[in-house]
Amino acid sequence: MIEETAVRTKRAESAEAPRKIDLEAGRRAFLGAVGLGVVGAALFSPGSVKPALAQSITDADIFNFALNLEYLEAEFYLRASVGQGLSDAEVSGAGTVGAVSGGRAVQFQTQAIANYANEIARNERAHVNTLRQALGSNAVARPTIDLNLSFTIAARAAGLAGPNDTFDAFANDTNFLLAAFIFEDVGVTAYNGAAPLIKDPANLAGAASILAVEAYHAGIIRTLLYSRGLYTQAQAISDARDSLDGSSDDDQGIGSAGSSNLSPVDQRGLVFARTPQQVLNIVYLNPNGNRTGFFPNGLNGNLR
Repeated sequence: MIEETAVRTKRAESAEAPRKIDLEAGRRAFLGAVGLGVVGAALFSPGSVKPALAQSITDADIFNFALNLEYLEAEFYLRASVGQGLSDAEVSGAGTVGAVSGGRAVQFQTQAIANYANEIARNERAHVNTLRQALGSNAVARPTIDLNLSFTIAARAAGLAGPNDTFDAFANDTNFLLAAFIFEDVGVTAYNGAAPLIKDPANLAGAASILAVEAYHAGIIRTLLYSRGLYTQAQAISDARDSLDGSSDDDQGIGSAGSSNLSPVDQRGLVFARTPQQVLNIVYLNPNGNRTGFFPNGLNGNLR
């Protein structure tokens, strides 16, 4: 059972892609009510999860699924911002603690982007620690995370890198922003997709708070990419995500020089949702859900 102190649960661009891919050259705390029932599903129908599976998934499972993703984002932004990731005390828990490969401080050329990176890093670290405190002894450990080869695989899949090229997410401002774009929209749609699975309304309120923060982050990254004219590159990443998460065509780029698309919503003005499996396909960089990509050994917890 999740500790009652925090969670209530019923149970418990220019279009070029130059070689070596140097594109530059070329949750606040919510303790007391956090979490991820199927409230309003008939009205908005945000996700497609089999009923039997939905019944078997607990709020703790959803929180731990989110915690895995928050570990990834925190490690990425912290390393890019200050050159080091989470402390040992912030990554222990159920399951095997994994190492993080890759990542280093970006030598930002634009102070504003450095400030944004640092702010997002602080938010993501707070999300990790808030979820860990909410879950208590049920919190999973940080899984093995790859911040090196995974970005090259993603860039090749998007056509931003050739089959023999590498993509260094930490090389410069632009590479950092494109790498961040891989994550941010996924985080928003993941929390949105998890919402119908949450059993406790108090937990749902907490999850909505984190989703809002992730949406702020996504807006920052999309706006920065747009301001740099990286429409083609962003669309390529969007198309790659779409190819991984199934047959639907929901993911959206940032628009074009003639028309921005900084809020990727449908005709109703709503953001779309991804099921846990769709999220896994993206972070594993594999449409079959095989454990590769950013989590080469898979996630920790029951949803993996």
